[in-house]
Amino acid sequence: MLLSTVTDSLTTQFLEHPLLSLFGLLVFLPLTYILTNEYTRYTRRIKGFNGPTNWPLVGNIPDIKYNAAEKYREWSKTFGAVYQIQLGNEPVVVVNSAEAARKIFGGNSQALSSRPVFWTFHKVLSNTAGTTIGTSPFNDSLKRRRKGAASALNKPSIATYIDHLDLETKDFVKDGFESGKAGTVGVDPMPMIERLSLSLALTLNWGTRMGSRHDPMFHEICDVEAAISKFRSTTGNLQDYIPVLRLNPLSGGTKAAKEYRQRRDVYLTKLNKDLDDRMEKGIHKPCIQANIIQDKEAALNKEELTSISLTMLSGGLDTITTLVQWSVALLAQRKDIQDKAIKEIRKLYSDEEPLADADDDQKCAYIVALVRECLRFYTVLRLALPRATVKDVMYEGKLIPAGSTIYLNAWACNMDPQVWSDPDTFRPERWLEQPDAPLFTYGLGYRMCAGSLLANRELYLVFLRMLNSFEIVQDSEVDVHPVRGSADPTSLVTMCRHYKVVFKPRNEAALREALRAADERLAD
Repeated sequence: MLLSTVTDSLTTQFLEHPLLSLFGLLVFLPLTYILTNEYTRYTRRIKGFNGPTNWPLVGNIPDIKYNAAEKYREWSKTFGAVYQIQLGNEPVVVVNSAEAARKIFGGNSQALSSRPVFWTFHKVLSNTAGTTIGTSPFNDSLKRRRKGAASALNKPSIATYIDHLDLETKDFVKDGFESGKAGTVGVDPMPMIERLSLSLALTLNWGTRMGSRHDPMFHEICDVEAAISKFRSTTGNLQDYIPVLRLNPLSGGTKAAKEYRQRRDVYLTKLNKDLDDRMEKGIHKPCIQANIIQDKEAALNKEELTSISLTMLSGGLDTITTLVQWSVALLAQRKDIQDKAIKEIRKLYSDEEPLADADDDQKCAYIVALVRECLRFYTVLRLALPRATVKDVMYEGKLIPAGSTIYLNAWACNMDPQVWSDPDTFRPERWLEQPDAPLFTYGLGYRMCAGSLLANRELYLVFLRMLNSFEIVQDSEVDVHPVRGSADPTSLVTMCRHYKVVFKPRNEAALREALRAADERLAD
């Protein structure tokens, strides 16, 4: 009776005052949505964890749009090593110290074995070719893929890739020598680094290499993978955290994600088909995907195979490209580090051996330390890919329930003053003084990067050959501070601004001869 009376009254009011009623409706509905949503956001917060105040609807997203990892590190000075933020409707626990990371990620490896699902990346961008191993939620398929990747990326398997490392790092040095006209002109090393990373990923996964950075496919893959990396950003896609925005048919983010998905599908299809054709003819070269296809015990379907290859492709372009770009810029400004490096290299190789030995399994301790310091100081993924808890986790008597999202702030952990007395200083020697100190760049626990051994081996050989062949001289100004110097502080992968350096041969005659001899040997 009461409902009927109210309905009749509202109907009468609307008929007598249609404009006023419409205005009231336009105010009432959004206000009701906001109030209901705020109640939902409040009830979803994780009890016992404090954190910064946040805005209605969007939470802390406006606060962490730029340099999110650094902002989280700053907040940890106020709210402690572990606190919670809110991204739209989603509460997120952020871990910012080495000790807290050890307790939470190291002590709850299985409970933190999954990834949260993001609308833009998982539902729109990745619904045809699938996700990488690193971005996949935990399931039986992930276990199969991780097993396949582990067998292809363990130490014995890496030893079989030395010829690939030899060829690609030799071509990297050759590119620097020829592009720089034997040290007479400055060059932007970024295209050289991208070709190195991409060609190695293609060779390892599909048995085909990117011999030239002038190949149209080179530019297409680099452009698409760089854009896709941005879609993995934990802050760049509002529709991931504010569900109502997914209803917008004109969403620029959704449209762009679909376009890049279609472009990626084109080159993935071509790479897979070309490998299938070579395998059918018996002319394929050994590579990860062919090995897994021929391994009957692996039992992986096409999508799972592609997931492993995408993992290697995106991981190589993210880790190797980003780290080498920052590192070359820094070395050009730190002659003291170059001098120390060449002094240690000379204990193993003379200036008549600029390319060094591709089989060198990290014998030069200073170069190993230099690589580790670059990985620490220029943490590639400042925020390690987020985890989703599959079981309850306890931290200092407080419950993080199953289904929660947890961020490892790898940047803050690598800069932890409880681990290092001088974290803001770039100093390779620290790894000779504390060789067992933790490094968080590859993540921690069950979901840490499966390709870390391969990445370390590749980076070592790149640094060894580059520094043994060249003195790197600055040719343009660039800020090499890991926060101030970021080209795009909103991106998931933090890259340096473009710059130029001179690759000045240490012994031009010896380098020319070494490159000529290597070309002949590798051509045989």
